[in-house]
Amino acid sequence: MDGDPSARSRFAETYLDVVRAYLGSRWRGHAAGERLDDAVQDVFFDCFKHGGALGRLDQGRRVAFRTFLYGVVRNVALRYEERGAKQRERQPPSTFDPEGVPEDGDRLSRAFDRAWASGLIARAAERQRASAHAKGEEAQRRVDLLRLRFSDGLPIREIAKQWGEDPARLHHEYARAREEFKDALREEVAYHDPGGARAVDQEVGELLALLQRD
Repeated sequence: MDGDPSARSRFAETYLDVVRAYLGSRWRGHAAGERLDDAVQDVFFDCFKHGGALGRLDQGRRVAFRTFLYGVVRNVALRYEERGAKQRERQPPSTFDPEGVPEDGDRLSRAFDRAWASGLIARAAERQRASAHAKGEEAQRRVDLLRLRFSDGLPIREIAKQWGEDPARLHHEYARAREEFKDALREEVAYHDPGGARAVDQEVGELLALLQRD
């Protein structure tokens, strides 16, 4: 990734909201928040620089990417807090060890986890849409059905009325659409998690439960 600007750009776009959500929650009401944009840039600099965090992650470390990114962002936050909002010194080399990250408070870890989950859900939905486009009209219609039911909150009977469809058939199609979405989410989770199928399924369940909590 060091020599691929497009890959770095995609990486930053993918994880920007997660990084900002954690730092924004951590520094809410504090002077360090004035340097949030600088800190966000430093997170990605720590990932991309020669010998940086991403390079070390590639050296055989089997750690979930969520844990990795959480540790990088937290270390940058600590660095800014230790130096003070006004001090601008050259950043030292990152010392992140994904196996030795201390716990944050529930509020901070939850802000990170919710942003992480939202990003995965959005990318899984895009995976499903792309797959449906390749499969044809019926698959695309199931994506529309899932959006109307899940995002717009319409009951199946109302959608059936709008579409002139049998409600029982739409219930079946809705169940199929949900399984297709879960398959897309499993693919997205597996991309980030070096664990096996059981670990992926557990993570999918936790992600869906996290987004359903208040």
